[in-house]
Amino acid sequence: MFNYLPPLVVSFLLSLALGHPAMLLAQRFNLMDIPGSAPHKTHDRPSPLAGGILLVATLIVMLLPFRRYLRSEFLVIFAAASVVFLFGIWDDYKGLSARPKLLGQLIAVTILVLFGVQVRFMTIFSDAGQMPLWAAQLLNIVITLFWMVGITNAMNMIDSMDGIVAGLGVIAFAFFGGAAALANQTALSVWSAALLGISAGLYFWNKIASKFFLGDSGAQTIGFLLASFGIMYNPLNRSPESSWIVPIMLLGVPIFDTTLVVLSRFRRRQPVGSGRRDHTYHRLIALGFSRGFSVLIPHVAAFVISCLAFLTLYLPPLIAIIFFVLAVICGVIALLWLEGKPTLEDQIEGKDGA
Repeated sequence: MFNYLPPLVVSFLLSLALGHPAMLLAQRFNLMDIPGSAPHKTHDRPSPLAGGILLVATLIVMLLPFRRYLRSEFLVIFAAASVVFLFGIWDDYKGLSARPKLLGQLIAVTILVLFGVQVRFMTIFSDAGQMPLWAAQLLNIVITLFWMVGITNAMNMIDSMDGIVAGLGVIAFAFFGGAAALANQTALSVWSAALLGISAGLYFWNKIASKFFLGDSGAQTIGFLLASFGIMYNPLNRSPESSWIVPIMLLGVPIFDTTLVVLSRFRRRQPVGSGRRDHTYHRLIALGFSRGFSVLIPHVAAFVISCLAFLTLYLPPLIAIIFFVLAVICGVIALLWLEGKPTLEDQIEGKDGA
């Protein structure tokens, strides 16, 4: 707890202090989200896209007082995340297509893999003689790529309303920090606490004060960092056959939302990367829930799923996997139910949705 609280408190206070300068910097360089520039941009006034600037600025300041926890793996993660941030800033300024954004993410993941930050659990099968070592290593890289790009874009796609991404960041980093502390991964616990504090600051500026948006630079960077911390998490004395469940469940809500959106747009023959009001939040609005409640529901779901993820750490591997499968089945049922309901886009266009 002594290691956990100082970075949490310091990063939160720093993010509060740096929020206004980050907003002014975004305005100075014309990083603005203009109402009506896309069908789903229905806010009332131009808003600075300052979330990424605040996130990175606070994290840079945090490197000095907590440098003794800056192991080489975290230097690699932060360096790779800076690539995602820079491409996100470029997107916030110019409005990039999907290909340049994907290029930035691939460069960042390549940095991770080249310096040894990657998934390794497939080596279990090579150690058991069930597959060649080279095949296991190749699968580790493929899974790392899929995981990193998938979560990075999932957090970006779910950023459809003030407070959703920052709130999910608060929950996920809090549970990552707690899980890392239980596993005696002090450095991971410290940087999870730091990013928890930054996410709480982002939530204040984005949701409570409503001063700026996170932008692609903010949402993608948070997603990339969460995915990286999921790779770094390595519970002690836990079965490798089931410990992989924890990061997936901690990020279950953005995974659910992305799956829902991709499925919906494929069925409607719409571009997957288009900006439309068909996310979980929008569907809850279409069902008659208030805006505040529609933001709260994903956060409550993330909290409940994260608690279940913690529970799996103390269960035998088979029981933990059964819990995971049941959670996935519940998610699929919810997904199919929501997909059967009209989206906001369907209501506006006078369609039935399903």
